[in-house]
Amino acid sequence: MTQLVSNDLGLSDRSKKSTSHVTSGLPGSAKVLFELLDKYLKGGKVHFRVGDIEASAGTGNGFEIVLRVNDARLFSRVLRYGNLGLGEAYMDGDFVVEKGELHEFMTACLRADIDKRVAKDVRLVARLLAFRVRAVFESSTKSVRRHYDAGDDIFESFLDRTKTYSCGYAQSSDDDLESLQRNKMDRICRKLQLRKDDRLLDIGCGFGGLLIFAAREYGAMGAGITTSRSHAEGAIRQVNDAGLEDRIVISLGDFHTITGKYDRIVSVGMLEHVPRREYGNYFRCIAGHLVPNGLGLVHTIGCTSDRNRHDPFIQKYIFPGSNQPRLSEITGGLEQSGLAILDVENIAIHYAYTAHHWLARFRAGQERLAQRYDASFLRMWEYFFHCAIAASYASDSAVFQTLFSADRTARLPLKRV
Repeated sequence: MTQLVSNDLGLSDRSKKSTSHVTSGLPGSAKVLFELLDKYLKGGKVHFRVGDIEASAGTGNGFEIVLRVNDARLFSRVLRYGNLGLGEAYMDGDFVVEKGELHEFMTACLRADIDKRVAKDVRLVARLLAFRVRAVFESSTKSVRRHYDAGDDIFESFLDRTKTYSCGYAQSSDDDLESLQRNKMDRICRKLQLRKDDRLLDIGCGFGGLLIFAAREYGAMGAGITTSRSHAEGAIRQVNDAGLEDRIVISLGDFHTITGKYDRIVSVGMLEHVPRREYGNYFRCIAGHLVPNGLGLVHTIGCTSDRNRHDPFIQKYIFPGSNQPRLSEITGGLEQSGLAILDVENIAIHYAYTAHHWLARFRAGQERLAQRYDASFLRMWEYFFHCAIAASYASDSAVFQTLFSADRTARLPLKRV
């Protein structure tokens, strides 16, 4: 049940009273949230400090987090909008984390599956209804996206030297970010059985890191395409700096503008941004540009549930309009395009390792970034990294790597890469 926090958290003897006294000075939304967390949050405790009131919720010893509440509207924002409300409260400074890591609390909430549990609790549903109804009437103001002009310095602050903005692959818990991305690139090249002078197409090539790696380490001839002008210009610079301009060509465009045939086709972190209505065209495009015995691999964030429940915070602030395709959508698109599925791997846990590094690097560079960006913007990015870590550990999110061939008789090695 909701309880007072212990003395080592600074609770005065004067405040050692019953739970009713602890919450009597707080809004009704706080009482409802405490009741929810008390009933369903397992494996750790979250402590709230609101003025001179200190209370905690949750059971177990898995984690301990202390939140200093600067504005009590935090509680109603969370009840009305869930993760979006918590994220916006964090951006606005409604609370700060005084002890522990926010992603630990978020992971525990995901594991508790609170929304589904509440749906079966008639009494709690009735108490939450007033907050959720209010949220509907406020949606006209809450749904306006806040646009930011995020410069290269933001991404340079947390990405590795190749500026790879996708899930890496950990061979060891001690791997640094450079190793995670190199491991991922090498694993993709080996899955594709990449050979010297193979023509490799990277759809959504970003800054060209994978193409540069494939050309250097495997002798591939690369072609990259991206819809981002800044990415295309950055990729060309990196290719030139690597002295590989005779082996790699970067183009500005999308998958509809691809020409030519390729021995290998890869697409990393791009399908998430393709509208669902375009999935058929996307896979048919890949099939149309792959040679008869060619191999391809699609690496994408996905979901393992029957529905893609978009996270409202990510949709509003980070990746507007993005999808998390179900595996059935990926395999269905490949099958309908005449491509044979050879292997599917879910590497979601590796996103947690990647995002942990992104968070640490971003924090290390915040003093410099604060000279250009406001505090709310920087907290938005930090909250995103916490979301990524928690989702990797406890949500229905996935990171699928799907290997396929234009040749239905193609054979895989006896052992998976």
